[in-house]
Amino acid sequence: MNRFARLFTRRDRRMFVPFFTLGDPNAIASFDLICAAVDAGADAVELGFPFSDPITDGPVNQRSMRRALAAGTTYATCLDMLRRLRERYPALPIGLLLYYNLLFMRGERAYKELAAIGVDAVVCSDLPFEECATHMWQLADSRIGCIQMVAPNTPVERARKLIDSSSAFTYVISRFGTTGTSASFEQQALARIEHLSKLADKAIVAGFGISTVDQVRDFWAAGANGVIVGSLFSLQIERCLADVPAARQFIEAFVGQVQAGKPRLDFAGII
Repeated sequence: MNRFARLFTRRDRRMFVPFFTLGDPNAIASFDLICAAVDAGADAVELGFPFSDPITDGPVNQRSMRRALAAGTTYATCLDMLRRLRERYPALPIGLLLYYNLLFMRGERAYKELAAIGVDAVVCSDLPFEECATHMWQLADSRIGCIQMVAPNTPVERARKLIDSSSAFTYVISRFGTTGTSASFEQQALARIEHLSKLADKAIVAGFGISTVDQVRDFWAAGANGVIVGSLFSLQIERCLADVPAARQFIEAFVGQVQAGKPRLDFAGII
């Protein structure tokens, strides 16, 4: 069974999933910061390959990807980092947020490489549902979980189709627009999570804009099985380019506060 599927077997579990751009600010520091988040208690990770035209990302993550590319991060660099992460954390659920061209130009080989490394799930944020049949087939053939995205204005019937076609979890976008940080969310965002959590018989994970401990807990309370936070960490890395250990301390503290009072998962039980 897919590691994400095992992670979400118990519907009462509430997971925290940090997002990082692989290679930001450089490959060495990036690997260290991801490990810091996992060691601090992250339940899973979502990782992005830097891309030259990240259309679903806001300015913060766009700059994160530019830094990674400027530091010399390549597709091969990302694969190497994933191999090292999988070797270090054999049971950690690893999801990727990719732009589809990175897979399309490599074809079937790309899916087989990711499967061989031990990647658990992939979401392509720029690939419409109507055009994803080949992508979904390649994922299934390689035994990689599929993640579909539900937007704030997705009609209910379309949301059902997206949820049904997700085999790892469904990514529910918590606000209109691109990724970024938000000081607050409209009550409608939480109400939508509550509605979809009752509609779905699979795990749903909220993301886009969530950037405080209280917001994470609010989305958990509304029914999200997991919450993804990314731009906050990208922004902190940007602010600490001359002091990467300070970024590490921030990440460790944030993850620790989110997980405070919540039992630590036994990864050995979900391999």
